Amino acid sequence: MHSNNNTLDKRLSPQAAKLITTLYGRHRPVFTLTEASEIVGSVEAARQIVFKLVQRGILTRLKPGLFQLVPFELGSEREYLGNPYVIARELAQFHRKKARARIKENYYLSHGSAMEIHQMTTQPLFIVYVTTPRLMRPAKILGTEFRFVRCKPSDLFGITDKWVEKTEKVQVSDLEKTIIDGLRQPKYCGGLSEVAKGLWIKRDEIEPKKLVAYALKLKIGTVIRRLGYLVELFEINASKEIDLLRKQLTASYQLLDPELKPSGKFLARWRLRLNVPKEELLAIGKT
Repeated sequence: MHSNNNTLDKRLSPQAAKLITTLYGRHRPVFTLTEASEIVGSVEAARQIVFKLVQRGILTRLKPGLFQLVPFELGSEREYLGNPYVIARELAQFHRKKARARIKENYYLSHGSAMEIHQMTTQPLFIVYVTTPRLMRPAKILGTEFRFVRCKPSDLFGITDKWVEKTEKVQVSDLEKTIIDGLRQPKYCGGLSEVAKGLWIKRDEIEPKKLVAYALKLKIGTVIRRLGYLVELFEINASKEIDLLRKQLTASYQLLDPELKPSGKFLARWRLRLNVPKEELLAIGKT
């Protein structure tokens, strides 16, 4: 940005140049109209400046009141999205009803997106998943789909920061919480087999005690069953943890993969119906 200041001054009005220079200086490539208003000193002036910059392809309008700076090296690019994880963060923290402001909303990148960030998947993902206590509608911006999974405030644990660019970091579930969320809602990860693959890929980095502690904290029987079964199947050294999980079992049976049809053998040890063949899961480690 520093080398572009002279060019910037020639191309833009003083207020527009001030807005863009300030946003870059604050490392705010995605910003709200409220932020723009504070920088230029007037809501009306900010609206006019932002409108003109969008028309010229210097900004991308992500949604009403939320905008993305287009890097100068791209020229007037009208279809620039930027890093989808940064956009997801801003969407989660954006509240139009609060003067189009940026709020400190609790959120984290989750499920398939967290698996991708942690390099737990071998499949390309085209949907960005965000977990938040706020009810939010899905959004599609420039071809990228953002889905928001609602959770209880008490489920906001196991969250860590990850750098996704040199100056940008996002909140994401840690390895163990990513597995637990996947076992709870496999459909947001590409199915139970993909979650199992992620567990296998990271089996030497995952902390079994933390993994089981998270499952017990959620108190969801299906998660406890699926976790215990996979930990044993992949021979992860966690005998004490497995005993803790087995103590929580009830008499009812659950499907191993809730997205597949009821079929397969019943496994009494974990009160599961194995509608994903054991051989298919074991083959993960050989691929």
